[in-house]
Parts: sequence; C-alpha cells; structure tokens
Amino acid sequence: MRIVAEHLSYTYDASSPFAARALDDVSLTIEEGEFFGILGHTGSGKSTFVQHLNGLIRLPSSQKRYRPKKGQALPVLRVGEFDLADKKTDFKALRKRVGMVFQYPEYQLFAETVRDDVAFGLKNFAEKGKMPTEEARTEAVKSALEIVGLDYGEVADQSPFDLSGGQKRRVAIAGVIVTRPEVLILDEPAAGLDPLGKKEIMELLHRIHGDWCKTIVIVSHDMDEIAENCTRAAVFSEGKVVMCATPKEIFSDEARLSALGLDLPLVAKLCHALRARGISIDCDDKTEDFVRAVLSLKEGGA
Repeated sequence: MRIVAEHLSYTYDASSPFAARALDDVSLTIEEGEFFGILGHTGSGKSTFVQHLNGLIRLPSSQKRYRPKKGQALPVLRVGEFDLADKKTDFKALRKRVGMVFQYPEYQLFAETVRDDVAFGLKNFAEKGKMPTEEARTEAVKSALEIVGLDYGEVADQSPFDLSGGQKRRVAIAGVIVTRPEVLILDEPAAGLDPLGKKEIMELLHRIHGDWCKTIVIVSHDMDEIAENCTRAAVFSEGKVVMCATPKEIFSDEARLSALGLDLPLVAKLCHALRARGISIDCDDKTEDFVRAVLSLKEGGA
C-alpha cells in the first residue's frame, strides 16, 4: 500500500485562542515495501502526521457535515486504494490493514487475560455477521504471540498487568499485528527500553517486515534507530517536511541537522571525526557496515 500525502495541514483547537499549527502543507510519499523513518524534535508534527494515516485524525473533507469553501484546494491523502479525503471511505477496513502502535503501548492494555487483549482487534475489525470462530481466534492469537516471541501456553491466561515491561509491550504489539496489517506504524517503538530491549524490538520489526508486513513506518527521535534500520526517512520541523532521503544522505548534512536541533547518530559522528583527521570511511551509517569498512581500511593499510 503506497502512502501519498499532498498539502496536508492540521491545527489543534483551531477555533480557540490556544490554536496550535501541527502540520503545515506537508507532502510526503512512502512507497510500498519501505522501512520508513520519521524523525524530528518534540512538537515537530511527526506524531500528528502518522495519526492521519489510518484516520485517527480525519481530514475535514471526510467529515459528514463538511462543506468546501469556494475555490478551496483540498489536501490529498491516499493509503493504497483508500482515499482518506472521501466521506465514503471505509475507515474500519482501513484500520484493519494499517496498524498503529502508540508510544508506550503497554499502558493501553485493558483485558483480564493476555488472550482477550490480543483477540480484541479480531473482534473489533470483524465484518458484520462474519465473526471468526473460537478456533480461528485462538489460532490467530497464538500466531501473533509467537511472532512477538511469547509462548501462548505460558501467557495466554495470565493478566497482562502481571507481565514484565518488555512482555507487556510485546503483548500490545501482538494485539495490533493479530489482524496482519499491510502497513504497520509505530510511534517510538523502543522508547524506555534498555539497549537489549531496543535491539530485540527492532529485530522483531524486521522479521515482521521480511515475512508478511509490506511497509513499516517508525516515528523516532533516536538518530541511531533511524540510521540502523530505515531505508528512507523524513525530517519534520515546525510542522513541515524539511528533508526526505536515505539516512546516509540526511546525516551527511551535519550543519542543517544542527540548525534543526538534531544530533547525528554515533557512526556518523565517528565518520565525521575521522574525516577531519584525513581518514575517509565509506559506509551507510550502520554499525556493522562501519566496522566492516574500518577493518577493510586496516587490512588495506597493512
């Protein structure tokens, strides 16, 4: 599912004295198959943007009582075959195929058992009169829990609130992927985790991406997370997309990132420091590639 946004703007509390412009004429395309990153400092508009992608924030033109003003240019937002500017769009069908995992998703767990929590999505998105059988629900929940690395037999009947923090996050992710969405959007997926927990979550997302989820979009303020995992990324600032390119291209422009209040990932910092000493390292800002390039340079020098 290709994501196309054109001239997308959004203002919180638009009719009040506290109006805040969150998106300002954003145009951005995310191709099917990408592992795409969205980065920017707090308040840059990145979370507001992704909440539009499955209709959690609706375009004015999709509202029932909306009446366009004469000569007004309407924003465009399409996700696959879904036109999110159209009143007739089936937003329930959209949300089944575009999964959203919020920041600290473990805080949204609510059911008495892990099984019921994960199964909620299946019930919520079931078509009228086509509720999955108990056997089908059990199989789907079991599969989702196994994908996130949890043993169904061990956790299914437990209260999600009795699990560890890392397990809770995995249960929350399982509750979104249980419907096998084609696009998975995650807002700060590794927030609050230790280095090992971050590594495990990102490995999980890459497995999902490689196996069946066509497109993954992660929102992050962690430069290393973007550099290590994404095929392309967009930089948001003050509600606008100010850069969109590969991580290597983005992080090569140190001056511009500094002006935006953003730092460089560790590998990019090392490359810049070595370059200042006359040593050029050709790598893509990923740790493994950097180590390989350094070792190759050392062998060549030997």
